[in-house]
Amino acid sequence: MDFDAHGGNKRVFHRLGGAGGDGGGGGLSTADTRQKVCNYWRAGKCNRFPCPYLHRELPLPPAATANGAAAKRFANNTWGRNNNFNNHSNNYRAGNSKNSNINNRAVIKTDILCRNWVQGNCMYGEKCKFLHSWTVGDGFKLLTQLEGHQKVVSGITLPSGSDKLYSGSKDETVRVWDCASGQCAGVINLGGEVGCMISEGPWIFIGVTNFVKAWNTQTNTDLSLSGPVGQVYAMAVGNDLLFAGTQDGAILAWKFNVTTNCFEPAASLKGHSLAVVSLVVGANKLYSGSMDNSIRVWNLETLQCIQTLTEHTSVVMSLLCWDQFLLSCSLDKTIKVWFATDSGNLEVTYTHNEEHGVLALCGMPDSEGKPVLLCSCNDNSVRFYDLPSFAERGKIFAKQEIRAIQLGPGGLFFTGDGTGQVRVWQWCNGPVAT
Repeated sequence: MDFDAHGGNKRVFHRLGGAGGDGGGGGLSTADTRQKVCNYWRAGKCNRFPCPYLHRELPLPPAATANGAAAKRFANNTWGRNNNFNNHSNNYRAGNSKNSNINNRAVIKTDILCRNWVQGNCMYGEKCKFLHSWTVGDGFKLLTQLEGHQKVVSGITLPSGSDKLYSGSKDETVRVWDCASGQCAGVINLGGEVGCMISEGPWIFIGVTNFVKAWNTQTNTDLSLSGPVGQVYAMAVGNDLLFAGTQDGAILAWKFNVTTNCFEPAASLKGHSLAVVSLVVGANKLYSGSMDNSIRVWNLETLQCIQTLTEHTSVVMSLLCWDQFLLSCSLDKTIKVWFATDSGNLEVTYTHNEEHGVLALCGMPDSEGKPVLLCSCNDNSVRFYDLPSFAERGKIFAKQEIRAIQLGPGGLFFTGDGTGQVRVWQWCNGPVAT
């Protein structure tokens, strides 16, 4: 996905000034009192960002009470059944009679997910100050969830030309999902935890302990690539080579031999002192991120390391090439944007700070073709940022950390979390009622 980087100006990633506030501060003006109060906000379900209606109560006349609003179900979709992830109990626990005036209080919502609501036992119902919704923001909607994995989802892929979605998990299985019905079409037991999973053309590559599994979805060819020592945490394809980052810090490369119909060992790239957990190919280079807190840049022709980047202070969890920029994220709670100088070396041109460690990055266009960065953090959320401004436009929440994000056709994207749940999302035009 390309976007206009304004001629390579390094400052394009600096924040744009004059960003609007959330309208939550200050007193009510005369004009404010004539506005309508958002019924979805009252019910704890508003995900509009920003919302045109008030997210605070108007002055109540004597004996007046606030009215709640019923949740609406998501529209039906080609992935299967209707889903309503925003339903929650409004029942209050016994023993709260001392808070009998709670219904007359104005509630200021935060953008923090209510843990009690997630567990189905929030005693405050619509008056809870925390979110009772899986999303915040407009422009995307939840289509369905795919249930079956028992542990964290570590990889999701949709092979080219296939009508099946594949998800891999630390429960030692790969599940095959029918894209038309959203039903599980098969379960493949691997006998080991899935560390990562990618696809290239009809091939699916699955990283497990001490080898890489290669499947051709068109010919049903099933290969096992030996060589890795320990778990395979990351893979990438570039210059007709398959690269795998391993637990011992090596990056192994294989090349496909058409004559023998197999992958042959091509190289072993040494340099990292700890496990390689992220790989990406771009600009005729391979970039690797490691638990040694560094990023190494490798020439794809010579397979030699040409630069080592040490600006991160913790594990480099994910890498993303976007036009002439390299984006990296880390458990040090930063996203760094790298730009090549005249000498060809990469330098940090912008650092975005998060409140939590960053686990994964994914870039995609929204429904209008504008570039958006999806950023998974270890507070069980995915944040959406417009590029190049890094202006936040929404969030997705989950019960546990989201470790896998994958793009699909037609504005679809997929997320997999620590509970084993795979969710299917879609970009859409206009606000989404939930």
